[in-house]
Amino acid sequence: MLAAEGLGSDQPTKAAAIYPDEVAETYPEGAKYTIRVNAYERNTDARKKCLAHYGYRCAVCDFDFEHRYGQRGKEFIHVHHLVPVSSIGQAYEVDPIMDLRPVCPNCHAMLHRTNPPCGIDELAASLQESQGTSSDL
Repeated sequence: MLAAEGLGSDQPTKAAAIYPDEVAETYPEGAKYTIRVNAYERNTDARKKCLAHYGYRCAVCDFDFEHRYGQRGKEFIHVHHLVPVSSIGQAYEVDPIMDLRPVCPNCHAMLHRTNPPCGIDELAASLQESQGTSSDL
C-alpha cells in the first residue's frame, strides 16, 4: 500500500500505483574536474575584418541573429577558419577574407562534426538537400 501525502504509511489510500516507467530518474551533474587542452590564439582584428567584409549572416544557412532576436542578436556570429588552426601547427598570417567565414553556432558545430571539418559548400548542399525532407527548418 502506498502512503498518500500527509497520511501515515499504515493508513489506506486511493493513490494510484507508480509504475517503473513513471518513476523519475535523476542523474548526477556538476562535479568539477580538470581537463587540459591546447588553445590557439585568435586575432580579433582578423575577425573584425572578416565580419566587415561578409557581414553577420551565416555563410552556410544564411541565419541572421539580429533579424531573429533583435538587439540581443546584433553582431553575434561565430567565425570559422576554413583551414583549422590546429592543423597548421604554428603561428601563421591569416587573411580574413580568404581564410575566415561567419557561421552560426549550429552550423559551426556541424562543420566540426568530422575531422577534418567538412567544407562550407558541402554543409550548405547537405542543408539544401534536407530542406525538402524536414520540418525542423
